[in-house]
Amino acid sequence: MFRPEIKVIDCSVRDGGLMNKWQFDDAFVCKVYTACTEAGVDYMEIGYLSSETAFSRDEVGPWKFCAEADIRRIIGNGEKKIKLSAMADIGRIEYHDIPHKSESALDMIRVACYAHQTDAAIDLAHHCIDKGYETTINLMAVSTVGLRELDEALDDLSKSRVPIVYVVDSFGAFYSEDIDLLAKKYMERLPGKTIGIHCHNNQQLAFANTISAIISGINYLDASLYGIGRGAGNCPLELLIAFLKNPKFKVRPLIEAIEAEILPWQEKIDWGYYIPYMVTGVLNQHPRTAMAHMESDKKNKVTQFFDQMTNSTELE
Repeated sequence: MFRPEIKVIDCSVRDGGLMNKWQFDDAFVCKVYTACTEAGVDYMEIGYLSSETAFSRDEVGPWKFCAEADIRRIIGNGEKKIKLSAMADIGRIEYHDIPHKSESALDMIRVACYAHQTDAAIDLAHHCIDKGYETTINLMAVSTVGLRELDEALDDLSKSRVPIVYVVDSFGAFYSEDIDLLAKKYMERLPGKTIGIHCHNNQQLAFANTISAIISGINYLDASLYGIGRGAGNCPLELLIAFLKNPKFKVRPLIEAIEAEILPWQEKIDWGYYIPYMVTGVLNQHPRTAMAHMESDKKNKVTQFFDQMTNSTELE
């Protein structure tokens, strides 16, 4: 599957932080940064850009804000050999919170939005472009969007200056056929733009669906170390790098980082394939109910969770 246009984005800190409120220490973030650099990964998404009026530092860690001083503490003052990205959610960032590219170690800002927020996302992305950043728009929860609404959003995006648009399977509900259809739709509706993919693993399909995306011509690929991420997690980065037949990629640094920093976290937080996450994926629902169940003292009462969520014989 060697294709030089393919770019791989590591989301371990940003997406993984959704499970522990971004309370990773510097050793964790440094190890991910070093591993991704040595493995030849194209971008490391180091966290979110957020307004401190939207979130409190008493409740969330530094990687919800990605302040320049925190980033510099990780990367040092030497030559940076990997591009850094941060995600900005519509409604949780003020324009003045985003420094000019000349004052930031970040290279790319990815604007996350729902279909009905597309106009606001384009405006924010254009603001980031004008400040010198690479940008993407990540259209979330596409599995819940009607065809007419999606077509309208894509038509608006086609007229924008944003060069990269993501298919995001937020609920882990898609199968390979869905990825094939959406890849075709995005490419037809967004001529000249690059398409990206971000998959969640509720049905153990994040890696398979990412492969389907590659075959369909999608070139920006999200993944995370050992699949760490919200709920069921993401496409495992080490699997993706091993699959891509590009000699610039190396798997061993990723395995080292997993052993040193990711496996210890697996003893503290539960991401990956679990029945509650499977249920919300099959039902095409947000994983918040499954996450609450997993954090309760009834996490192993999976039949009870199934019955509560379905309240019918629909999935029997």
